[in-house]
Amino acid sequence: MDRISVNIQGETIECPSRTTLYELAQKNQDRFSQPILAAYCDGVLQELYHEVYEGEKIEFLTFDCKDGKSIYFRGISMMLLKAVYSLYTKEKVAQVTIHYSIDSGYYFRTNGEVESNPETAKEIEEKMQDYVKRNLIFEKKVIATRDAQKMFEELGMDKKALLCRYRRNSRMTLYKLGHFVDYYYGAMPYSTGVLKHFSIQPFEKGFVFILSNNSDPSMMPDFKPSMKLFHTMRQNRDWSETLHVSTVGELNREIVSGNFRELMLTQEALHEKRIGDIAEEIATRGSRVVTIAGPSSSGKTTFSYRLSTQLRTLGLNPHPISLDNYFVNREHTPKGPDGKYNYECMEALDISLLNENLQDLLTGKEVMLPTYNFISGCREYNDPPMKIGGDDILVIEGIHGLNDKLTYSIPPLDKYKIYISALTTLNLDNHNRISTTQARLIRRIIRDSRTRGSSAQKTISMWESVRKGENENIFPYQEKADAMFNSALIYELAAMKLYADPVLFQVPQGCPEYTEAQRLLKFLDYFLPVDPHDVPLNSILREFIGGGILLN
Repeated sequence: MDRISVNIQGETIECPSRTTLYELAQKNQDRFSQPILAAYCDGVLQELYHEVYEGEKIEFLTFDCKDGKSIYFRGISMMLLKAVYSLYTKEKVAQVTIHYSIDSGYYFRTNGEVESNPETAKEIEEKMQDYVKRNLIFEKKVIATRDAQKMFEELGMDKKALLCRYRRNSRMTLYKLGHFVDYYYGAMPYSTGVLKHFSIQPFEKGFVFILSNNSDPSMMPDFKPSMKLFHTMRQNRDWSETLHVSTVGELNREIVSGNFRELMLTQEALHEKRIGDIAEEIATRGSRVVTIAGPSSSGKTTFSYRLSTQLRTLGLNPHPISLDNYFVNREHTPKGPDGKYNYECMEALDISLLNENLQDLLTGKEVMLPTYNFISGCREYNDPPMKIGGDDILVIEGIHGLNDKLTYSIPPLDKYKIYISALTTLNLDNHNRISTTQARLIRRIIRDSRTRGSSAQKTISMWESVRKGENENIFPYQEKADAMFNSALIYELAAMKLYADPVLFQVPQGCPEYTEAQRLLKFLDYFLPVDPHDVPLNSILREFIGGGILLN
């Protein structure tokens, strides 16, 4: 038998030709504290079915990395769906939809007679644990896309069939678990035996399946959902279903049928109505200070402009105050463990000066506001003094806007706090959700390329650091918001595709960011493109693709 040499975790070994990653994983499992789920082969993510070749560089991965968690999630999803369809016949449940993440769980619903209660949750979980004990293989099968479409039509999975209808690829990869067959976007585990840690709980007329948010899959967290966030996402999901566009296949159908412009304008009108409702509430409460916070690429700047416009229609006069101008001088800026300046922590801001300025303004005093010089790293006073009247409102946009420590001197009744994020409720199909984080990353890549000349590779490399800052400074405070605004647009990924594809293709193979770039390209390939010139000039999407009237 022919033998080949491969490099595993930095060590060169010999093995028979046509050896699979699964076989190598079995021999190397004792080197890892967690089950091996897949591998990077020459920088490309590969499932354990993959046959290695001469000179291939292999790095196994487990649950303790982003790709490992995603593989684990998809495996749990398929076990869940098989369990539900096995326990409850078509007469009781015709369809299961995995919606969106909420805290450490993933919300799913059935459209049949299955009751959301602890007994049902326990029944589903026990069935899934039975699959774990039996160590069933996720059998991989490649078939013609048209055959997959026909099969899903016969199974009553209409939205999955619709996704196939608009696929350019002539072949599709399906997975079989026992008698249950399904399609999944992304790599899958080899078998169910590695998927031991999860729990099922009833929640809000549906259920959640909970996974570890730690590096160790066995460390199961308590489920502490943000109810304001959940209701915001459910409201937007209801909007999507009312418009009959809750999946990518349905969006593509609207594009092909010529109904896209109507869909786009309806979605933009929903945004405008929600912004108007928030402005009305601010006016009714008589709030003098409005704070706006949200994660990267949520569209905070455009939102603040549009909110200000709505406030003016109510006879109010908004004044923007940028927290960036309240940075302490650079020599006093805290540094992180890497020795770099940490501009995202609260200590990087002169909170005392901010509150002094706010108090003076609200009592009718004339105030000189600072401007931060990012070149010199020093505070300057170049602008004319500000004085506000009784109908004036201070609008503060910044990362710490929901943290009461930022505006400690302002009574709670005088403040109105807004949380904004791009909370994607569009699914690929009923069983494949779209990550909110993934959609925001695409926004960020396009904007950084357009406005800062930054490559997709650079933006992707910084993303985990950005996410860390969000987890520390934004997400813990989101439930304190008086209002939540979802800036996601049903159609936005179809409009951004033409901008994202060229910059993502520039990411070179072999670099750490290549796998993520390829994943995003594959993801965007599900969308039919639309002409971005049709996007309204005041749309939040214009903050990223450019050409808007609210930003330069």
